[in-house]
Amino acid sequence: MRIGDLAAKAGVAVRSLRYYEEQGLLTSERGCGGQRQYDDAAVERVDLIQLLYSAGLSSKAIRGLLPCVVSMASTPESRAALAAERARIDRQIEDLLRARDKLDEIIVFSGSPESGCAWVEAVEV
Repeated sequence: MRIGDLAAKAGVAVRSLRYYEEQGLLTSERGCGGQRQYDDAAVERVDLIQLLYSAGLSSKAIRGLLPCVVSMASTPESRAALAAERARIDRQIEDLLRARDKLDEIIVFSGSPESGCAWVEAVEV
């Protein structure tokens, strides 16, 4: 499939796909006229790249993990890298949960009379 088709199927910008190629995260074949051609598996790969980016992994980390995912081959190094990323995500989740809990406390406190917060009615625009 062509780059525009992949972008549409994966729900990403064409520019993102070009960036993924520059970073070594995605590959394409060049057809006649030099147009990029992707196989059907590219959609799943882009979905995975997007998911890993949203979890905070860098291009370098993703590039290191993709061969393990694609080839289904595992080495002590790849397992250690995966475990390290998982531990980092666990720490990030813990930080987010603490922040959410603190916001809950602030919301409850700010709604109470003893907070001293001024009550302002919402204004519709």
